[in-house]
Amino acid sequence: MHFGLGIDAGGTYTDAVLIRGSDGAIVDSKKAFTTYPDLQEGIKNVLDSLDQELLKNVNLVSVSTTLSTNSLLEGTGTSVALIIIGEKPAQTEFPSEYMICVQGGHDTRGDQFSELDVGAVEDFIRSTKRQVSAYAVSGYFGVRNPEHELQVKEIITNMTEMPVVCGHELSQELGAYERAVTAILNAQLIPITHQFVSSVVKDVRERGIDARLLMLKCDGSVYNIEDALEKPIETIFSGPAASLLGASYLSKMETCAVIDIGGTSTDVSMIHNGVPEISSSGAVVGGWKTRVRAMKMETSATGGDSHIWVQDSQVHVGPRRVLPLCVASTMYPDLLNKLKRNRVVSRNLMDENFQPTKFFVRTAYEAFDLKADARRLLSMIGSEPVSVSEINSALRKNIPSDVLNSLIQKRLVQGIGFTPTDALHVLGIYDKWNVQASEIGAMNLARYTTKGKYDLCTYVRELVAKNMAADLMSYILPHHPPEMIADLLDNEYPAKFKVELPVVLLGGPSRAYDSELSSLIDAEVVVPEFADVGNAVGALAGKGVKRIEIMIRPASLENPDEDFLVFSPVSRERFKSYGDAVEFATNVGNELVLDYEMRCGILKQDTKVTVSKKTVSPDNWSHPPLETKVIVVGIGNPMMILKE
Repeated sequence: MHFGLGIDAGGTYTDAVLIRGSDGAIVDSKKAFTTYPDLQEGIKNVLDSLDQELLKNVNLVSVSTTLSTNSLLEGTGTSVALIIIGEKPAQTEFPSEYMICVQGGHDTRGDQFSELDVGAVEDFIRSTKRQVSAYAVSGYFGVRNPEHELQVKEIITNMTEMPVVCGHELSQELGAYERAVTAILNAQLIPITHQFVSSVVKDVRERGIDARLLMLKCDGSVYNIEDALEKPIETIFSGPAASLLGASYLSKMETCAVIDIGGTSTDVSMIHNGVPEISSSGAVVGGWKTRVRAMKMETSATGGDSHIWVQDSQVHVGPRRVLPLCVASTMYPDLLNKLKRNRVVSRNLMDENFQPTKFFVRTAYEAFDLKADARRLLSMIGSEPVSVSEINSALRKNIPSDVLNSLIQKRLVQGIGFTPTDALHVLGIYDKWNVQASEIGAMNLARYTTKGKYDLCTYVRELVAKNMAADLMSYILPHHPPEMIADLLDNEYPAKFKVELPVVLLGGPSRAYDSELSSLIDAEVVVPEFADVGNAVGALAGKGVKRIEIMIRPASLENPDEDFLVFSPVSRERFKSYGDAVEFATNVGNELVLDYEMRCGILKQDTKVTVSKKTVSPDNWSHPPLETKVIVVGIGNPMMILKE
């Protein structure tokens, strides 16, 4: 009997599940803390906790992660140099410090616009190869003819052996600026994704598991793990994609809305007839518009580990993630005593970091390029929790908040504080960790509000539920002002939102919020079994979906019945007859689709391939179409591997 292993590496936890191939039942599931910066330890811990006998019979492993998204959002990606071939896009801002625009490129027909300036390319490579770890290349109309992009790639490879990403490899859509940005971000992620994938592969292979290895993409489909190393940009938002598929699998609902309550954030998305809702435009990551097809979703910085802090008697949630007091006190035994004797904090000095429940510890990340004041502050923070009050006393001055924030942003320092998870411990809804630490934290924080300890925790629970409801309604009603949605949720009107489709909750604390959410909106709220590991389930539930679009156009309007250009992801070809052009496009599309499915371990007979055509012609046009798109789509189910 064969089993599938699903792994999801989130910002707080790494989850794993085992699914039996014969009936799709979940036979084991576990959670472990995600470990930074070495992810190997967290993966090893969660796999060690699974049934080792069942692990021996795993023949399919599929993973999802928020690693790529977090890296781009936090600006911790690798340094990349960009080479633009031909006309430079009108936009001047790129996520790269090193950039050059060289002569070359093609026109709309794929004919050479001007000769490639090889000398300028070589000079740029020589001047940047010691400052960067990868290169991105985007050519003018490179999707019509990738010749110059591939030529530059070969030059870079010969001169540096560094990773190179070409714009045409990631998207066949026009848009030189977005394609260049996509190539840069993809190149930034190659080393990071390589570390994560290598950690998974190493652990799986060391256990003697001979399995097909797949990774979930941000549109809910899967791809071969080797392809993930070449195109890691497609893993952005794979965590939310996993939650959507996992929710559908666990609830057995083909159509539903999903709210995934993670440690760092809450994601809202929707699935219709088993297909995730895809954004009509490319994904936006860290403010950069890309050409990556991704799920449509609403994300907020509210999670189980969001920092709860007080300023001017007002309670705030997030946006930063901290280690909950209840968890940290089990890791740092002296933290409980520090909480008990923590000195009073001046109200007029309180901010997000200066709180009676906030502490900091040093992480294992390497420090570099720090200014003197940041280096001195970092030297005051060690392996045991320390508060801002203690640091101020040691330095004999108040530390600037922006300096501490810079250390947190660089992940050199980890915050510890009161969270919604602590509030649930105080309310008796959740009791996995140290309840006493949560209670002391709630008491210390409540002194700075107008609420008692339990009232504060009840308020926090209600606030998190309202944020979830607001995210859901903002997703469903995208053209309505958030202020209007918040007003209806915040005030006691004799009316409330009604949602016609089921709402599935995922995440560790999901059962703590189902009744709260139901009181805010009129909807069927469902918390399925194994909701706490839904993302790991979703990693296995992805389909092998590949869509290829190939364009056909007349080479000249002077002779529209003969001579046709075919633009495919691999080349530009020319045919005398329209029929030959369509046949070639269909065959190439089929080959690319079936090759993709085969790399996912899906056999040809288990792949459903559909071919369609979209044509554009003016009225009374008696010639072959002015433009033809041959669309080839292949769909296969990797779970069929488990039945072999």
